[in-house]
Amino acid sequence: RIEKIAIKDVKLRTFITEDSSRNEMVQHVYDVTYGTVKDHVDTLVVIDDSIVRGTTLKESIIRMLSRLKPKRIIVVSSAPQIRYPDCYGIDMSKMGDFVAFRAAVELLKEAGKESLLNELLEKCKDLQRNNQLHTENVVRHLYKPFTPQQVSDKIAQLITAADITVPVDVIYQTIEDLHEACPNNKGDWYFTGNYPTPGGNKVCNKAFMNFIEGKNVRGY
Repeated sequence: RIEKIAIKDVKLRTFITEDSSRNEMVQHVYDVTYGTVKDHVDTLVVIDDSIVRGTTLKESIIRMLSRLKPKRIIVVSSAPQIRYPDCYGIDMSKMGDFVAFRAAVELLKEAGKESLLNELLEKCKDLQRNNQLHTENVVRHLYKPFTPQQVSDKIAQLITAADITVPVDVIYQTIEDLHEACPNNKGDWYFTGNYPTPGGNKVCNKAFMNFIEGKNVRGY
């Protein structure tokens, strides 16, 4: 069945809020409708157009929905995993902001493969020294050790606060199904890392370098 569970204050928009204010604001964007979910019986399926940072999910939506005591919460994203920055008009340029990237980093640490981060950093530095940073997207190698499902499972953990006891799953649209649904729209670089211009590769590699070097600045 379909119910209106979450009510959003349309006057508040967290994505375009400056970083320092976003976490505080997300706690006030939504409210819930009580009495529609059967305690520990109903599974809540919520649809999101995309999951970029995961901030609103963790700080507001998951916490809010868990108060209704569902059996399980499933977050369905109509967009695939957003893994790479944009440099064509959308302000998504800090690698550490992406929950998919953070998930991959955590998976590397858990698998004892954290050295790959430094290997890719050195690869970027070599390209930069030779003025070739624009020639390839080095960051794509970071995801290769893992399946999309492994990344999704880790994202589910990252968007669930430690005090939340309701199980949370995340299901993403696949890139293949996205292309089937939107055959005339080829812009998929946020998901695949296949940038349409060399500048996209450069921004992505620079954003990765900034993250590893602890620089909280844009990649362009």
